[in-house]
Amino acid sequence: MKYQNANTVLPKELLEEVQKYAAGQLLYIPKPEYLHCKWGEDSGSRKYLLERNQEIRRLFLLGSSIELLADRFCLSIDSIRKIIYSKK
Repeated sequence: MKYQNANTVLPKELLEEVQKYAAGQLLYIPKPEYLHCKWGEDSGSRKYLLERNQEIRRLFLLGSSIELLADRFCLSIDSIRKIIYSKK
């Protein structure tokens, strides 16, 4: 992450107030909570995995074997079992 000079980012009054507490120090300013996303929400990975797991459960309930599902989705047998028997 590239740092920015506070002189170019903050208004003069705010900069002077921050200097009272942390002059010359490096500060990390976190994003507000409302800007944080869960893993995979921006890229669509989360949605893809949820849909894939629902499809695995559906096919299992229709009679597909765990071994067949592992081959079809390129996952280990243990991974298929975790998906099938999870509480989601």
